[in-house]
Amino acid sequence: MNKSRSFARVTLDEIRVRATVGDRRRGHLLVGPSVIPCALGAGGIVGRKREGDGGSPRGRFRLRGGAYRPDHLPIRPRTALPLRATRRDDGWCDDARDRRYNRPVRLPVPGLGAEAMWRADGLYDVVLDIDYNRAPIRRGHGSAIFLHVARPGYRPTEGCVALARADLIRLLRRLGPRTHLRIG
Repeated sequence: MNKSRSFARVTLDEIRVRATVGDRRRGHLLVGPSVIPCALGAGGIVGRKREGDGGSPRGRFRLRGGAYRPDHLPIRPRTALPLRATRRDDGWCDDARDRRYNRPVRLPVPGLGAEAMWRADGLYDVVLDIDYNRAPIRRGHGSAIFLHVARPGYRPTEGCVALARADLIRLLRRLGPRTHLRIG
């Protein structure tokens, strides 16, 4: 049996993120024997996440599924995770005062702090919800923590984990409902 073919069909149980020595804003995603560079939050990996602290939360998180931008990726990326096409009015509430905090919302929502999921910069061309602060949701403990596309040069995120777009699309093939992301 061709080992590489059977390996490609196996869904991973866990992928791990470690900060690099000397730069807490950068890391490595460990996928079996593979090491993939990634960006972390400007505050590095934190044990007590707070809204706006720029930290990537330490812990083990389930991958809930996500979205892809259909005009930038006309073919839905292959994955066993639930993945839908992003719509222009998709948003994510990051206002801790609102009952919809850390949940998807439809934009515009006057007076609500919300992040647009349809972005011109390509960061959310592929985006996965890593299930941080989702059940139960604790207001002020951080919102919109995703696995998404990295900025050029792996510049820091607001608290997410970010990979090169090609690496993220390739990784999606190995992710499924039982896959967990361990940060720290």
